[in-house]
Amino acid sequence: MTGRTLIAGIGNIFFGDDGFGVEVARRLAGRDDLPAQVTVADYGIAGLHLAYDLCDGYERAILVDATPRGGAPGTVYVIEPDQPDHVPAGLFDAHGMQPEVVLGMIGTLGGAAGEPADGEPAPSPAAAPRMLIVGCEPASAAPGIGLSEPVAAAVDSAVTVVLDLVSGRREGVSADVPRHTR
Repeated sequence: MTGRTLIAGIGNIFFGDDGFGVEVARRLAGRDDLPAQVTVADYGIAGLHLAYDLCDGYERAILVDATPRGGAPGTVYVIEPDQPDHVPAGLFDAHGMQPEVVLGMIGTLGGAAGEPADGEPAPSPAAAPRMLIVGCEPASAAPGIGLSEPVAAAVDSAVTVVLDLVSGRREGVSADVPRHTR
């Protein structure tokens, strides 16, 4: 990996398994073996902040979030989403933006690289980074603090998947992402 990578934990710790991304980011932030060009951040429910940061010249972004897809609770997924070039009408909510809305905000925000110096042409908008989502099938997003047993058990698997993506041991989307079971 040569470019900058943002690892973004997403979710609301006050709604059970929705705090999955936040916990994975917390564990990754405590590691001292990540390359210097990797930034780990807990965005919680600050989707607008994440959208602005994604316009800051990252080559790749790995979003970590609870991702209901119909599998067994604790199943870890790697997804490469389609990236819309604008926010779908009526979906903007700065306090609870879903990943697809955050991705749409990148195109809406433009992502210009900065102010041009005198006599220089205006910069072109920064390209959106390649996006991957490392998700986990939640058991419950009911109000309450703490992850369910199967989702808590999947946190270490998700950390390993993210580290594999960062190091290049895993190239991206894979149908064989291991499901953590107990």
